[in-house]
Amino acid sequence: MPKQLRPDEFESVLQIIREFPDGVGVRVLEQRLKGKISRRTLIRRLNALVDQGRLQRQGEARALTYVLPTQAPKTTAGLEARAHIAEAGDQLKAEAETYVPLSDAGREVRDYVRQPIQQRKPAGYVREFVESYRPNETFYLPSDIREHLGRIGRPPGAERPAGTYARDILNRLLIDLSWASSRLEGNTYTRLDTENLIEKGQAAEGKDRREAQMILNHKAAIELLVQNAEDIGFNAFTFFNLHALLSENLLSNPRDSGRLREAMVAIEGTVFHPLAIPQQIEDYFRLILDKAGAIGNPFEQSFFIMAQIPYLQPFIDVNKRVSRLAANISLIQQNLCPLSFVDVPERAYVDGTLGVYELNRVDLLRDVFVWAYERSCQRYLAVKQSLPEPDPFRFKFKPELTETVAAVVRSHQLATDGVVRSVATSLVPAEDLDRFVAEVLGDLEHLHEGNIARYQLRLSEFRAWKNAVKRN
Repeated sequence: MPKQLRPDEFESVLQIIREFPDGVGVRVLEQRLKGKISRRTLIRRLNALVDQGRLQRQGEARALTYVLPTQAPKTTAGLEARAHIAEAGDQLKAEAETYVPLSDAGREVRDYVRQPIQQRKPAGYVREFVESYRPNETFYLPSDIREHLGRIGRPPGAERPAGTYARDILNRLLIDLSWASSRLEGNTYTRLDTENLIEKGQAAEGKDRREAQMILNHKAAIELLVQNAEDIGFNAFTFFNLHALLSENLLSNPRDSGRLREAMVAIEGTVFHPLAIPQQIEDYFRLILDKAGAIGNPFEQSFFIMAQIPYLQPFIDVNKRVSRLAANISLIQQNLCPLSFVDVPERAYVDGTLGVYELNRVDLLRDVFVWAYERSCQRYLAVKQSLPEPDPFRFKFKPELTETVAAVVRSHQLATDGVVRSVATSLVPAEDLDRFVAEVLGDLEHLHEGNIARYQLRLSEFRAWKNAVKRN
């Protein structure tokens, strides 16, 4: 859980930036702060200051600098100044932030978790929070919200096979969800950086390799959900594999990937202490999955898993990422608009999660969920309308295209007309062979580490083929 920042924690950063009217980069800021905070924490503070309108970004990648706004922020700065004067100022400041529309109950939760951590009551894992939930009798989402989400989330043709809608917009979903979910973890990749990484295999210069790994892990996990829509579900197999993909190369102990945790965990910025006994963690993990699977409404399923998985913390890390992608399982299966989390304010998401941790109240997280889903529906309706119809030839021969590309790569052969034709002759009719060979050659020309999962290839297979091609 990202640490919640007090106003005074921004001031040391702002003091330095004031000395550089033309802007200053992260490296100089690190040097001036002399190791007082980590690079990750520094970037988080800079992002928060930008969100509040107290800083502006200039440039991209290594040329990125931060500068004070040319004019005072229209609302936030004035409200922050008044926040130190009176309680009413605190309220105004909260309302002026980049946030989501709040219900009265959501506002109560936000006001509680915004208190200094010393004023919040320590809380442990409350078993009754999940035990008392009765699928199809208990509802985190009231009926009017479920009906509203159903109206806006169901596109024309939703009766098609599971996963069809998500596959139609897959390229955009891979970028949006990978970027937005990673950003909620403090990842500093921009959407353009993410697009270049996923579509071209180009990592952003000057960025931590772990950030690129996080995004590529999201891509692989999303592809798992979309390409296996009829087989995934609220079961241990799906969740273990989701965690394994999302945590690849990111855990200190690789053995923890795809496994329930056996150690205690502590979450920064909260007074919540998760369950620590391994057998109980497994019991409640399976109880959560059983209850989620029994829920009839896809939106209730989605939100239930988004609230309960982070609360249990079944894995040593990466729990919230698992919950955000798992929230899409029921949506993908029923051909509903997916939930991408694009434009979700990090602070609102964090506050909503803290409300579940410390109060067992879903009100604020529900406000975030509903707003995020409305935003996703608006986005993907526009995307779907702008997309050309899928190429009927490629749609017809998709399995054969996948098989042929994989066969060429695994056999370490050059991508030539003759090689492809020899593989494809037995797979497609003679009248379609020339067009088919041309499509495969195009796929092989544009094959890179960021898209090999489409052809069911492993990274080691792709790299071995590239090395063999270079030698020839």
